[in-house]
Amino acid sequence: MSKRYIPKEISWLSFNERVLQEAENKDVPLIERFKFLGIYSNNLDEYFRVRVATLKRLSKLDLKSRDLLGYPPKTTLKKIQEIVLLQNTKFEKIYKSLIHELAKQNIHFIDEKQLNQEQSEFVRSYFHSEVRTRLMPYLIEKDTEMPNLTDDAIYLAIILNKKQSGKKKYALVEIPANILPRFIVLPETEEGRFIIYLDDIIRFGLKDIFFIFDFDEFSAYTIKLTKDAELEITDDISESYIEKISRSLNQRKWGSPVRFVYDRDIPEDLLKILTRKFEFGPDDVIIPADRYHNLKDLIKIPYLGKSKFYYDPLVSLPHKDIIPGKSILSAMKKKDIMLFFPYHPFDYLIDLLREASIDPYVTSIQITLYRLARNSSVVNALLNAVRNGKSVTTVVELQARFDEEANILWGNKLMEAGVKVIYGVPGLKVHAKLLLITRVVNNITTQRYAAVGTGNFNEDTAKIYTDHLLLTTNIKITNEVFKVFNFFNANYKKDNFYHLILSPFSLRNKITLLIDNEIKNARNGSKAYIYLKLNNLTDYEIIDKLYEASMAGVNVKLIIRGMMSLITGKKDTSDNIKGIGIVDRFLEHTRFMIFCNGGHEECYITSADLMTRNVDRRIEVTCPVFDRTIKNELKEIFQIQWNDNVKARKLDANLSNKFIKQGKKAYRSQVEVFNYLKKIHEK
Repeated sequence: MSKRYIPKEISWLSFNERVLQEAENKDVPLIERFKFLGIYSNNLDEYFRVRVATLKRLSKLDLKSRDLLGYPPKTTLKKIQEIVLLQNTKFEKIYKSLIHELAKQNIHFIDEKQLNQEQSEFVRSYFHSEVRTRLMPYLIEKDTEMPNLTDDAIYLAIILNKKQSGKKKYALVEIPANILPRFIVLPETEEGRFIIYLDDIIRFGLKDIFFIFDFDEFSAYTIKLTKDAELEITDDISESYIEKISRSLNQRKWGSPVRFVYDRDIPEDLLKILTRKFEFGPDDVIIPADRYHNLKDLIKIPYLGKSKFYYDPLVSLPHKDIIPGKSILSAMKKKDIMLFFPYHPFDYLIDLLREASIDPYVTSIQITLYRLARNSSVVNALLNAVRNGKSVTTVVELQARFDEEANILWGNKLMEAGVKVIYGVPGLKVHAKLLLITRVVNNITTQRYAAVGTGNFNEDTAKIYTDHLLLTTNIKITNEVFKVFNFFNANYKKDNFYHLILSPFSLRNKITLLIDNEIKNARNGSKAYIYLKLNNLTDYEIIDKLYEASMAGVNVKLIIRGMMSLITGKKDTSDNIKGIGIVDRFLEHTRFMIFCNGGHEECYITSADLMTRNVDRRIEVTCPVFDRTIKNELKEIFQIQWNDNVKARKLDANLSNKFIKQGKKAYRSQVEVFNYLKKIHEK
């Protein structure tokens, strides 16, 4: 580990350990603990597909890679292997303990060998009616190459054995968990409820799959291959952007392996065949694990009927400035409104778009789309606006990782309906969250209404991600949001911005100026502080500035959910910097920054994390908050989160993830934020 920075890949593993801590936490409802295991597993899959894959590529550059990263990729890859193996041991221990806890509640996970007669009949029937036709076995022969395995799917590696002669055959079958439920609830009995994995239903039916062969013993072991998922996009200007993305998605299917997970009970002969066929070398990440893989599916564990197993449903709060049944556009004209999801309903945004789609004075709607809900009401509202004669422009980002295919489909659907679709900016991801509604009254007065957010216009994630969305008619902001959309429309011709801060053009410079201002004030003996609430903080240049601020006496408080390369509390470098990370029921996704500014606080919400890619290689928007009430509200929310002593962990140099010690009273920030918002929004 560097003495000045923590490698971001290592700090990310520390974040995922915080997720694992929630699965281990007995104060979390039982099924929610299973879901945290699923989230941990899902996170780790993406981590290997992207971050580890990138490190593996960089490791081939030898010394150049160290200059690029600031640390050696090969050493980091070894460290990752060590940490992941330790975390895997912890994961398996937690999983077994949760299965045991469920059994105490008369809910049992059973395998194909534990079925009674009635259950066997049910499984046999389910296998023949639902599963059998979806299985396409591949025979592993000596001279044949392995098929191109689906990234992140799970397979059964099967041994067919003839007891008498010892003759063997080997095969692979993909478990169709993308089509069928991974967990099947069996008929209830007096002894309780029973659940079986789809994997075990396939094991139960192996004889029926391979009936044409003369074998009498069948055994199956789960394997999983994770591949490099970073898209290779060439800068061939003559080729259309969509064609590039579509081709790259196809390449992803052939990505090189970055992790191989296998059932540790797999016989040595079969493991040797697989590792040889996949051409694994000493640098490849090979992880022995328990019987079941792809436990990200635990996120979708069946509903098991007992309310005590789950968090109480969140009843979203009405916003005091939005009157039910009244115009939201009119409410925005009166004052700035800050929505905070999921505490406030995302329906407000849908209502705003619906209102704009039928308002006779609205002439145009412009919006950025990065990740959309599966059945997007946002898209439906935009389509309705087109039907009502409005001009609608969408900036659809095709490089939203793992949503590229969905976004191509959405883009086509919008275009077919008459929406103007702009596919991002070549070379720059459009990660900004912007909406602009334009009204023209009596063909004379132009009124603009803007929404600037920290998270996606996505009603699914808005239920589980915390995000801020500013609704405003302040011309300082709306005129510049208009300029941003002009930038997309007019071949990326950059305008002058005096209030909005745009990456990659001015965010780095602005952050530097804001921190320098605090340094100057601290050196002059004035009060100086910086409060940052972000998902990730990994940019070395900005970290160095924060170190400089700390050494000048600036009080720096960081609430960082995920990766953090800054080392807190380091003597003579970061004595005045403290950091916490909160992992709780909702994913902490909102990003905002507060600077003391000599007592005249400057406050910003932003779509950007302070990572080099967000600052230098993406279109991001950082927006000042002018309304004093909203400024105070954000500062209060920061303080509530800073006081958390239930779900907050210290972000220290050792990545210890120690919980903040509880005082006399337990203080859980997501509950306290809800209570605070309830109080200020009560009529």
